[in-house]
Amino acid sequence: MADWSAVRRQADITVFNDHVADPSAVVARLHPFDVVCAMRERTPLTREILEKLPNLGLIASTGPRNAAIDSQAAAELGIAVTMTGYDSTPTIEFTWSLILASVRGLDREAASLRRGGWQTGLGANLRGRTLGVLGLGNVGREVARIGAAFGMKVIAWSQNLTADNADAVGATLVDKQTLFRDADIVTVHVVLSHRTNGLVGAAEFALMKPSARLVNTSRGPIVDEPALIEALRTRRIAGAAVDVFDIEPLPADHAFRKLENVLATPHIAYGTEDLYRIFYGDVASNIARWLESR
Repeated sequence: MADWSAVRRQADITVFNDHVADPSAVVARLHPFDVVCAMRERTPLTREILEKLPNLGLIASTGPRNAAIDSQAAAELGIAVTMTGYDSTPTIEFTWSLILASVRGLDREAASLRRGGWQTGLGANLRGRTLGVLGLGNVGREVARIGAAFGMKVIAWSQNLTADNADAVGATLVDKQTLFRDADIVTVHVVLSHRTNGLVGAAEFALMKPSARLVNTSRGPIVDEPALIEALRTRRIAGAAVDVFDIEPLPADHAFRKLENVLATPHIAYGTEDLYRIFYGDVASNIARWLESR
């Protein structure tokens, strides 16, 4: 995905293709390295971990921000942190892949066909339905525009959203309760923070129509996962399409792997060759510059 030759001239490169989560395992793995390349929030680099990596001089992360890196601790320990460019297009397009697939039951019908069967149910139209967008940032505002192009009524809410910003993308600003009560599809596009952790929970699911669906391509903890599982098990809502989870990779026995009204994908909304070329082209350049400056 990138030209690493400028890095290879100055350093040996080790690539890991598996995931470790236990902090002691992370420390053991990363202890020898001067530079660590981190993929967004895949591996938390906390103060506890950073303090045990005496060789580490640079964290080269993908994306414009990485909430899993304790940047203050890194600065205090003299560890540089670099970020990369980004393009929201993959997540915008993938959000609509999930919406369309969920509404039309594409996973269910494709599975039936593979088993030798045929049609198993009916889907629904988007035109005339209401799309509720949580957050009109880089992703949310484009998702809203596409919803309008499908002929949907678009409503939106977030803590700091203004009516003017909503109007600019063809959406109507409503309060949080109205959004969950009126939307046929609720799609989540706020950034994970202390304010948005658990933003969608049992109270919000209680407001939703039994025919409504939740889509999340932002971050797992924004949605109260046990509350969502309960809403799906009891058919409080019709379904969910989720690409992000509290724990990633998703545990093998997780309910999302078993519930029939969940379309779950392995955090791949951003995962296109185009974006990876941005990520790793910038990462390689950042590392090469840091090595040259030593």
